[in-house]
Amino acid sequence: MIDVIDLKKSFGTNEVLKGIDLTVNKGDIVCILGPSGSGKSTLLRCLNCMEDPTSGSIIFNGVDIADMRVDINIHRRHMGMVFQQFNLFNNKTVIQNIMLAPVFVGMQNYRKARRHNAWTRLANVFRKEKKPLAEISATPAQIRENAHANAIRLLHRIGLESKADVYPATLSGGQKQRVAIIRALAMNPDVILFDEPTSALDPEMVGEVLDLMKSLADEGMTMVIVTHEMGFAREVANRVIFIDEGRILEEASPAEFFGNPKHPRLRDFLSKVL
Repeated sequence: MIDVIDLKKSFGTNEVLKGIDLTVNKGDIVCILGPSGSGKSTLLRCLNCMEDPTSGSIIFNGVDIADMRVDINIHRRHMGMVFQQFNLFNNKTVIQNIMLAPVFVGMQNYRKARRHNAWTRLANVFRKEKKPLAEISATPAQIRENAHANAIRLLHRIGLESKADVYPATLSGGQKQRVAIIRALAMNPDVILFDEPTSALDPEMVGEVLDLMKSLADEGMTMVIVTHEMGFAREVANRVIFIDEGRILEEASPAEFFGNPKHPRLRDFLSKVL
């Protein structure tokens, strides 16, 4: 699904990522740990090209999305992102936040098909062999209706259907992050990237977010998670990665990673956080 090959990222003269190699297979739950400033979040942002890599390749579903000639927006539709600070639009209601991307993409596809069909009809006037028209599977009204129904279903999943028409400012931190997660789910992504999803939450709100993430793991959702939640990584991940100073120093199963760390820097790190 994702193959990262010799990925490097520099900001000016500061080399933040120094040749990262990483494979994420379908169904993997990969937790990335490391000290602050180690390059964890930069790696995650490079995976969906929110940061352009300096060099290297990121192969996502067979396409090198680090190639500047690739339309990254097409591929981002299949890669959800959940941020530390929720990144909900405060001027839109909860349900509008969830519906925004599905409606936008649906309308893009609708307009593209309409334009294609208009040109095809015109060209067919002069063709002996007529070309078929693109199928338009939903009208604008149907696109919005489908997005609304899906948003209600997702809100019901997290027990917040009563909050559909309120604004994000009225929600708790835990509620905002759960809405952010289902907003990512609304696009039916192949993988979801989580950038320290609990770091901005009060301790009592962390559990409800981690429970939702555990349920996604149980359903087979592919996830790459930058986190400081050691217990979650030990319980849910099938692989744990340790990054320091822009390099992957260790990659192992949770049992091996926490029970028998090999690299001295990882042993030192774990001795301070466990």
